[in-house]
Amino acid sequence: MLILAIILFGMIIGAGAQLILGREGGSIDWTLAIVAGLVGSFVGGLLISLLSGDGLELHATGIIGSLVGALVVTAAWRWYAGRSTTA
Repeated sequence: MLILAIILFGMIIGAGAQLILGREGGSIDWTLAIVAGLVGSFVGGLLISLLSGDGLELHATGIIGSLVGALVVTAAWRWYAGRSTTA
């Protein structure tokens, strides 16, 4: 059950990152949302939570870190995809 909650949280965070950066093609890429949300949540959320001293509990700093991490992953994915199509 925890795994499903983590995947759902990652999808929501990843979709939020796509909405903030602007959607390409007018719809949300759910594969990118899941990957960006999970990777961004793990790296950004864990790093910010540990640096702020919150530990591994769910706090606002972890959610903000997750969103920032997902934004970075989404922007990097789009940069790489744009770079490989123009080459």
